Amino acid sequence: MDRSENLPQAGERERRVRGLRAWLRAKGLDGILILSPHNRFYLSGFLAEDMGVEESAGALLVLRNQQIIITDGRYREQAGKEAPSWEVVVHRDLARGIAKATEGLSLRRLAYEPRFTSCHTMALLKRSLPHVEWVESGDVVEARRGVKSSGEVEAIKGAIEVAEGILREVEQRLRPGMTEREVAASVVHALSTQTDGPSFPPIVASGPNAALPHATPSAREIGHGEPIIVDMGARLRGYCSDMTRTYFVGEPSGRWREIYHLVYRAQRAAIASCGPGVPCREVDRAAREIIEEAGYGNQFCHATGHGVGIAVHEAPSLSRRNRRHLRPGNVVTVEPGIYIPGEGGVRLEAMVLITKEGAVELTSSMGYLQW
Repeated sequence: MDRSENLPQAGERERRVRGLRAWLRAKGLDGILILSPHNRFYLSGFLAEDMGVEESAGALLVLRNQQIIITDGRYREQAGKEAPSWEVVVHRDLARGIAKATEGLSLRRLAYEPRFTSCHTMALLKRSLPHVEWVESGDVVEARRGVKSSGEVEAIKGAIEVAEGILREVEQRLRPGMTEREVAASVVHALSTQTDGPSFPPIVASGPNAALPHATPSAREIGHGEPIIVDMGARLRGYCSDMTRTYFVGEPSGRWREIYHLVYRAQRAAIASCGPGVPCREVDRAAREIIEEAGYGNQFCHATGHGVGIAVHEAPSLSRRNRRHLRPGNVVTVEPGIYIPGEGGVRLEAMVLITKEGAVELTSSMGYLQW
């Protein structure tokens, strides 16, 4: 698969860099160092993945008149191919590579990403560039990523389409006696052969395990009539999908039917409340009020949703604590849930695009149960 296919065009990425440079000028900064792999891809198209906390595939240095990728020899060819408009500086040591790339430039104030820069890395940067004042950037790039372009929306739709096909196959194959790990392994195998892989490790939780919102698939065998939460997503050409369905193998009890319909009603109310200018916390409230009125408020223990794009969790958060407003171009999940300790749980998750006129559900109704 050509990973560059259907990615946002180079011109779009250049517009992002120009916008970032305007921010630099407004803040009196000479440049910004980008260490987040998601922000690195968003600005440059360089799609390499970091192999761990202590092993980065590289950094971006966006200056007022230059744009530089600092990486090592493993990624020289890939960086040149995926980000042809960027200067590539190869160096095994990040701080020394930045010093090498900026040699002769009179840089005084550089921004850095505090959430992605370790204390150790900052100490090395200060040692290599002793005359530079380092200024926290805040979430300047993440805020821009929250509003998707039409090209990004199409990429997300592609990740949704493939993931829904895989989820449909999972639903058809579920049988009593299958283990959670068997189901999860089938999801991972399908994602690995049809996409660039999972957007996160899939969750398969049955019976009492379904009371854990982020349960790890276990050797537990699926039983007759109990809830089975399957939460999964695909990563395709740099963009993610994220969706959850709750299944039952055999007939559930009346109580679980009631809980399922309650969660479904809460999800539909939250989706109906979505639109441009709507406070994020109002979407959360729309779902939460229905669940609270039914007496399950304490069993809904997470936010109603989150943004999805290059990362599976990004801005904006549909949380009762978030006072920001939805904007056209936001792509968010809507995923209320009810979790009964020791018994099980139900979560239903859709993906929604905020438009100028309202909201459009990107995921289909596939997998929602009707009795």
